[in-house]
Formats: sequence, C-alpha cells, structure tokens
Amino acid sequence: MVRRHLWVSGKVQGVWYRGACAEQARLLGVTGWARNLPDGRVEVVAEGPDDAVQKLVDWCRQGPPAARVAAVEERSEQPERLGAFVVY
Repeated sequence: MVRRHLWVSGKVQGVWYRGACAEQARLLGVTGWARNLPDGRVEVVAEGPDDAVQKLVDWCRQGPPAARVAAVEERSEQPERLGAFVVY
C-alpha cells in the first residue's frame, strides 16, 4: 500500500479532469480524492497497491483528452487507508 499526493498544473480545470481521474482510479482499485485549487491546479491523493497507484499517476500526467497537463508535482506520504475515491 502506497500513497501519492499530486499537484497537477496546466489546463486541468473545466475539462472534466477530476471526474475522469475518479473513473480511472475506480477502474484501478485506487482510493483517494481529487479537488480543484484556487490557483488553477488540481490536487490528487491516490492510495493503493504500488503498481495501480503508479498507473494512476501516469494517467494524471496526461489527463483526459481536453486537458493540457504542464507539470505534476508528486510527493510520497503515509497511507491513511481511505475507503473510496471522492471528487470534491
């Protein structure tokens, strides 16, 4: 079990980034959350098996078709054993 905390910048708000991220997370069996930040970035927390979380992180670097990801800041954290993936 691993946890990654991401801050995604670029054209990532208003392009269904959070909803698509949640869909990907659920398909991969990853828990966590995604939310918009006032500065235009999207913040994502992902928890689960290392390979599944890495697949979601890789997806976050591309995002949905309408997104234009400029950068992803990533930090490893201690898992909290979240129960689902939630969009805020």
